[in-house]
Amino acid sequence: MKKILFFLLTAAVASLTACEDKINLDIAKGISYPVLDAWITTETGVQKIRFTMSVPYTDNSPAPIINDAQITLTDLNTGDNYPFLFKDNMYTYDATNKAIGIVGHNYKLHIEFRGETFDAYDSIKRVPEIDSITYEYKTKEQAISGKAGYYATFHAKDLKDATDYYWIRSYRNDTLKRLKDNFSIDGSYDEGVSDGGTFILPIAQNITDYNKPFQANEKVIVRLSSLSHPSYDFLTQVDNQVNAGGLFAKVLENVKSNVNNSTPSGKIKILGWFGTSAVSRAEQSFK
Repeated sequence: MKKILFFLLTAAVASLTACEDKINLDIAKGISYPVLDAWITTETGVQKIRFTMSVPYTDNSPAPIINDAQITLTDLNTGDNYPFLFKDNMYTYDATNKAIGIVGHNYKLHIEFRGETFDAYDSIKRVPEIDSITYEYKTKEQAISGKAGYYATFHAKDLKDATDYYWIRSYRNDTLKRLKDNFSIDGSYDEGVSDGGTFILPIAQNITDYNKPFQANEKVIVRLSSLSHPSYDFLTQVDNQVNAGGLFAKVLENVKSNVNNSTPSGKIKILGWFGTSAVSRAEQSFK
């Protein structure tokens, strides 16, 4: 709230005078909390978990990394345990030879930290394959954004006979350059609108950065992930917070975590989320 107040005050002062006044607000540092970023998938390769401490509101320094926790993933269907070991500033498990995420299985993440224990749960839901990615080159005159380049569309069909929640992320050239995050229910925006249909165009086409469309010799990578209902609610709330802005922006707040302290009389609170996803990918080069 204080941050929003600062910007509103600054805008008001600028509109009333040609002088620029510096306004200093005394903002309390607040409490530093441990923050979990853990997402397990059906993909092979190194699975990563980030565990850090939050920093004060006005502190621009990197979040301190927690390196002394014990973290174990348990497949509740098989009883298999996967210890995540700290290495290179994060906790990892090498699933290169065999994926640890299985569609339909339920998982528990167990954390031991500063003498207290924590547990979080999620389940891996089904995900459809991406059939293809098509594209169209548009001139500045043809493009609504006024930017010439390639505009891509992915094609996938929602799975029938259940409500499915999806997370669509696109990248430019490699997975280090994220472009867009979109969320969908049954290939649409709302529950009950469609079941088993093709992903609607506003979602399927929103994998291109309209302010900087793709150019020749670039490629788009699309990652379609399944979500449990709780994970969908968490991610969409986070997305709304990150993209909130303007005069009538919502006041920022901590989104509720699914990491619960299981220690009797435990005092530590962990923010963040433990989630799981089945993943399908596709990519398309532009020539």
